[in-house]
Amino acid sequence: MKKLFASTILAAALYALPGAAQAAECGEVTIAEMNWASAGVAAHVDKMILESGYGCKATLVTGDTMPTFTSMNEKGEPDIAPEMWVNSAREVLEKAVAEGRLLQLAPILSDGGVEGWWIPKFIADANPEIKTVQQALEHPELFPAPEDPSKAAIVNCPSGWSCQISTANLYKAFGAKEKGFELIDTGSAAGLDGSIASAFEKKTGWLGYYWAPTAILGKYEMVKLSFGVGHDKAEWDACTAVADCAAPKVNSYPVSDVYTVVTQKFAEKNPVAIDYLKTRKWDNHTVGKVLAWMDENQATNEEAAKHFLETYPDLWTTWIAPDVAEKVKAGL
Repeated sequence: MKKLFASTILAAALYALPGAAQAAECGEVTIAEMNWASAGVAAHVDKMILESGYGCKATLVTGDTMPTFTSMNEKGEPDIAPEMWVNSAREVLEKAVAEGRLLQLAPILSDGGVEGWWIPKFIADANPEIKTVQQALEHPELFPAPEDPSKAAIVNCPSGWSCQISTANLYKAFGAKEKGFELIDTGSAAGLDGSIASAFEKKTGWLGYYWAPTAILGKYEMVKLSFGVGHDKAEWDACTAVADCAAPKVNSYPVSDVYTVVTQKFAEKNPVAIDYLKTRKWDNHTVGKVLAWMDENQATNEEAAKHFLETYPDLWTTWIAPDVAEKVKAGL
């Protein structure tokens, strides 16, 4: 009886320690560390804030969009997917939310995942009349092909990616060949990145496909051009995204919705963590800068997350209460 009383006193004393109540309330958390840079860094940011700020015991698990979604929907694990690109699973996600298995929280990328055709900012600044792809195509002299500067070029998406099909169809829809432009295949993501880096080193024009948030757009200032029309989903599904479509029309890329998704079971058990995850979001410019630092320093996801917390306190401290922010800073 004395042992039981003593253990009760000890437990009460431990519970009274700073952060102990939060630890008891938060408990264990599993977070999907997706296999692309922005999501991987976000997972480590969440881990550091939940552990240092809220006393959670966080574990990272390897993830990818559909396998992670399926596991969360069917098995209730992991607890958190910090960066879920929901366009590819919209219908099943909406069903899972409606049936009480999953919750869709903050749009972690506040301006969404963005695809399109871009030009260097120094070209845009020197030619302020160029706001659209159509206007850029009126100036083939500004966008020389890398292998033959006497010709103009539009740089395509890497081989085997779905955006290679849409870029080829849009090239056809714009009549770019008739305007003197070749469609250049760089062969890989590294080749695409290298073509942008080379353009900036040589201060020559570049026009082609890219997406955000990425390290390249964090390192090199680019401007996304308008396609002059909105996104027509029916046309996109029927033709723009279909290989060798006979008569493609000009169309805009959809903005990808990118949200934090959690299991309902976790949300019910961890209200303090949910309050944070409902608020936490960052913009593509900030993510791009962090990814550029990560690339330049050959840093890990964890190192990039720490760099973000050390460099952008004005942003992340708005996500949490001041006392929680002080704990996170102390944990760095």
